[in-house]
Amino acid sequence: SARSEGSLSLVSAQGRKVNALRPDVQICLKHHYKSKTYTSGSVLEGEVTITTQRDTPFDSIDIVLVGCSKTRTEGYSSPHESTHTFLKLRMPVSEERYPTSRILESGATLTVPFTFVLPDFLTLSACHHKVDSEHIRDHHLCLPPSMGSWARGNWEKDDFAPHMAEVIYAIKARVWREQLPASASSAPRARHVRIIEAVKAIQVLPSSPEAAPLSVTAKDCLYKMTKTKTLRKNLMSSKTGRLTVSGQQPRAIMLLPDGRVSSGTTAQIDLKFEPATAGAGPGDVQPPPKITGVSAKIAAHTYYSASAISSLPNMGEWMRVALSDRRGLYSSSVALPATARPAHIGPWHMHHTRRDSGYGSDSAHNTAASCSTATTFHAPPVHHTATIQLPVPDLPTTRKAFVPSFHGCILSRVYTLHLSVRVETGGAAGGTSTLSLDLPVQIGVEPAAGSPGAEEALPSWEDALEDAAVDEFLRPRVMGVPQEAFQETSVLPGY
Repeated sequence: SARSEGSLSLVSAQGRKVNALRPDVQICLKHHYKSKTYTSGSVLEGEVTITTQRDTPFDSIDIVLVGCSKTRTEGYSSPHESTHTFLKLRMPVSEERYPTSRILESGATLTVPFTFVLPDFLTLSACHHKVDSEHIRDHHLCLPPSMGSWARGNWEKDDFAPHMAEVIYAIKARVWREQLPASASSAPRARHVRIIEAVKAIQVLPSSPEAAPLSVTAKDCLYKMTKTKTLRKNLMSSKTGRLTVSGQQPRAIMLLPDGRVSSGTTAQIDLKFEPATAGAGPGDVQPPPKITGVSAKIAAHTYYSASAISSLPNMGEWMRVALSDRRGLYSSSVALPATARPAHIGPWHMHHTRRDSGYGSDSAHNTAASCSTATTFHAPPVHHTATIQLPVPDLPTTRKAFVPSFHGCILSRVYTLHLSVRVETGGAAGGTSTLSLDLPVQIGVEPAAGSPGAEEALPSWEDALEDAAVDEFLRPRVMGVPQEAFQETSVLPGY
């Protein structure tokens, strides 16, 4: 035991000696703190200080701003990790900054300043794989936000990202030394060896304007734009009618550049109630159900893949070939807090259904209709409609970190608004029923004040359509003088 204790003390002493000789490299950003967020156009200014405990010869110093995305997927035999470097900005270091001897002297500190500006878009070299359309490439050339830092302990709040997907921005400082070949028989070209390195991670929340609404079809499994349910007073009673709820994509929820404050939006829900039976008089019509409440929560969906993504993963059936293509989907949700403005539930309006005369229908159609009388729902002569305006409150940014919706080469983040409508079906027991929708909703980021994007921000989709209609209406029409051969004649030209 004494021998083992002596061995441990010897090892610890050697470790302290190695740490004492290790060079001290610091990357200092001006006005930086741990939870600070940078956005498009932000200036990252600072300096790198290098202090060594012994003379260290070197050849060059490299300071770069790097942005990369990483994914981890499960394969048939072992996990597969993919990395995509989409941003690499290098700060040139002038020769005047280097010591003349190209030696980092023991105890001396070398200071190298740097300045970076976060771009609004990536270069074309950031996305060079095959895509289904140039619209997809435009998405991939937008700056993605930092994601997954909370799992690594570099962020104060959960950003809904799994361990399998992350976007990292970091400033790296490296000291290189040229190493000559060991012998003449070796390769004549010298290679550069990294002898010192330091990394400082930063959080980036790029500006993201509101995009056009999605065209959702029945093949898009993520979204549920309409829901129909048959209502009954209780389990054993006959049906009272059929209720259909449908929704539209609301306006985008916009974050301030720091990500701490968000704007709300409003979701519209349309209801249609078709009573199962209707008598001859207005009093015999089955009344519509009573809306007892509406709740909302927002869900974050992170798509990740081992290979390049050529389409929008939220459109279509992403998980249909998940195992063969090494792709995954991680979803997490949070309930939205109650808003000071309650949901506005409009009154029910009764409409008379227009009935077909039946002329022109063949016998085969009539036979099929009569055979399916017991299983199909026949529309009554009247139906009721109503509209709910649900104010969506500010996002709970004090507990969660929300990143803007984006699509990258190997990962994406989108959001859905989950709405639940509770109705009272009636009956002695006071039964209730719930219908739910999953609407697409975008989270964007406003440009920073004073940045070029603040004055030149893209207009909203509705404003762009209005401007295009006005431009088309005011477009000048140029009328030219006809050719001499066709003047004062009514004969068409020959072919």
